[in-house]
Amino acid sequence: MAPGLDLRAVGFDHPDAVALIDAVQQVYVERYGGADRTPVEPGEFAPPLGLFVVGYTADQPILCGGWRLRSAAPDDPELRDGDVELKRMYVVDTFRGRRYARRLLAELERAAAEAGGLRMVLETGTRQPEAIALYRSSGYLEMARFGVYRHAEDSRCFAKPLT
Repeated sequence: MAPGLDLRAVGFDHPDAVALIDAVQQVYVERYGGADRTPVEPGEFAPPLGLFVVGYTADQPILCGGWRLRSAAPDDPELRDGDVELKRMYVVDTFRGRRYARRLLAELERAAAEAGGLRMVLETGTRQPEAIALYRSSGYLEMARFGVYRHAEDSRCFAKPLT
């Protein structure tokens, strides 16, 4: 367990969430040349169909992540009814390596399962090896690509049953 971490459910448009989301978008710009193009609506992360969490230490926002309900769709055949999609996982650089991301991921999985989610799915990229390592070591298996990056060669998608 990561001591001194306070996980708080907040709106996707909460100022601390916005600042951390802007920071992760900057990482995407640095690593891929542009921000994430996945369509996201703040209301998708509101209970009971979603959740967004900011983690604080000493009242400083240091990490974020959330999930939103997804379902089977003709234009995205890899998704299933009961899927929840993990989005915007991010830890401020100076707080990495302390297992905070692992703790947040476990909380998001717990909350998604409690809300009726059957499988957590996510998309990341090959230029985020630390994210891929986290997901693999947390029991995620690679799945066929989905979403706006389903045809992108540097995209990697993962899934994990929420049982």
